[in-house]
Amino acid sequence: MRKEYDFSAARKNPYASQLKKQITIRLDEESITYFKSISEEVGIPYQSLINLYMRDCAASQRKLDLNWK
Repeated sequence: MRKEYDFSAARKNPYASQLKKQITIRLDEESITYFKSISEEVGIPYQSLINLYMRDCAASQRKLDLNWK
């Protein structure tokens, strides 16, 4: 390895905005079990499956119809 590297001509990662961001989210056990069972059937990690589902909801601008009593 070199002792020094020249980064003067370096540029930012053009895909940085597409990277995933780690967060903490609280999900109930039933939801996690549901996505884990589907993930075993299709061979996709359950966290990726949850991300795909949430991305689909955001893309189609799906909203919940909540009515508080």
